[in-house]
Order: sequence, then structure tokens, then C-alpha cells
Amino acid sequence: MNIDDLRQPGHNPERRQLLAAAVLPGLERLLTPLSKKPDSYTEWFDAIHLDDASRCRQLLQRGFDPNTIEPERFDTGLILSVRKKAWKVFGLLLSAKGVQLDARSRNGDTALMIAAFNGEATAAARLIDKGAEINRPGWAALHYAAASGNLLIVRNLLDHSAYIDAESPNKTTPLMMAARAGHEKVVTLLLEEGADVMLKNELGLDAIDFAKSQERTAIVRILAAWQARASTSPRKETGAGDASVIDENNDKNDDENNEAQLNASEEQGEPHAQEDGGAENQR
Repeated sequence: MNIDDLRQPGHNPERRQLLAAAVLPGLERLLTPLSKKPDSYTEWFDAIHLDDASRCRQLLQRGFDPNTIEPERFDTGLILSVRKKAWKVFGLLLSAKGVQLDARSRNGDTALMIAAFNGEATAAARLIDKGAEINRPGWAALHYAAASGNLLIVRNLLDHSAYIDAESPNKTTPLMMAARAGHEKVVTLLLEEGADVMLKNELGLDAIDFAKSQERTAIVRILAAWQARASTSPRKETGAGDASVIDENNDKNDDENNEAQLNASEEQGEPHAQEDGGAENQR
């Protein structure tokens, strides 16, 4: 057979296909990716990364489950939209039928917790207004808001009955987190709203120890004064303002031991968001 045979009337079309395959053996392989359409799963998460609410709406109208999770962090679309600051998609999903406001990612973070950690006050407020879970065992949104130092979110959570002395898995409280991060206004707000300054975590560390670990001198003084007021020992007679005396008298462990304990506490008690790099930068 030669090429002229294929040009004759009545030739077999299959023979032409064989010749094309011989001339361009990789033609089919090269063209397949060009014609292949993304599946709904890929399209969904691509659209979220691009904040393409229109594409997401089309997929939802076709019956796509808004609570589908992605494989890396097990994020739902709502959680991912907060991480990526995809606010158009966030608004769409917030009102989507059947969306799970309190879905958790692989490490237990919710959309509200990530909004709190990233200091996204508007997103946090919208989630709270929709009924997102505020109190939960272990790390809670108030821990994350205290760590990020966003006063608006902290106030909003407290106004919606957030438990002020919520305990992480190793009993670290929001006050301890705010003290360690150096957020003086948040520390003051928590104290004024009734946070227990005397609490210690499982390693025996209190909020002052957390503040000392990062050399937050002003916060140490504030906390020491509040401890003086709360103390039932005769030492409180020295006066709430004499923070240096109270601080010295209340140190039950030497500084080196406290530092070692705090390092261990950080390893066991950091918020999940920080473990993964901080709510977006995070997890």
C-alpha cells in the first residue's frame, strides 16, 4: 500500500487513521488535555481560589454540595473562602442552602476560628450573626481572637456569650494567649470582663508567665496588679499598684524552670491555626 491508494475513491477511512497515527504518533496524546474539561470538584475549588462567585453559583445550581472538602486541609468551601479572603464566594456560601457553618478542617479549625485568627472582623461578625458556634471544647474562636489581638472580634464574641476562660487542651486561656502576644488592650478588656487572672494551665503557668516569656513588661505589671486584687493572701495589703512587690512575692518557681515549662506549653498548646502557619499564612 502507498499513499496514492488512500486517495482513491472508496478507500477505507480506517486506513487513513492508521497513516495519521504513523506520521504523528503523539497526536492523540497531545490533543487530549486540550479537549478535557475540568471536573466539578476541580472547578469548584479553582473558582474559590479565584473568588469567582458566578462559577460557584452555577455549580450549586447544578447540585454541587457546598460542604465538599478539599484534600489538603479538609477545608470546605466556606473555610477556604475565609483563608483565601475570597469574600464574594464567602458571601454566596454564607447564604447557600445546607452549608455547614461549623464544619471543621483537618485540625479542627472552623471558618469562625480562622476569621478570628486572621483578624477579619467583618467575616467573623457575619458568621456570628448566622449562628456559627462560638463555644466549643478545646481551642475556641476567643483563643484565636485574643492571639491575633483584634479587639472588635473579642468584644463581639464576648457580647455573644463566649466563655471568657475557655480552656485549650492543656488549659491555656484566651487571657494567656493575649498576654503572650502582647495585646495590652485585649488583656485589659478580658480582665475587665471577668477573666480569671489566677488560672494556670496544666504546666502550672499563668498569664504572667506567658507575658514574661516574651518580655511584655507593661502587661506583666497589669496582670500583677489584678492578681493582687484577686489574691486572698495578706500580700494584697501592699496595694494593687505595687506590681513589682507582688510579682516578686508570687514567683513560686525560678525563672529558668518557668521558661522550660513555657517552652513545653508552647509545643503542646499552640492553636491549630499557628501549627499550620496561621490561618492562611497560618493554618
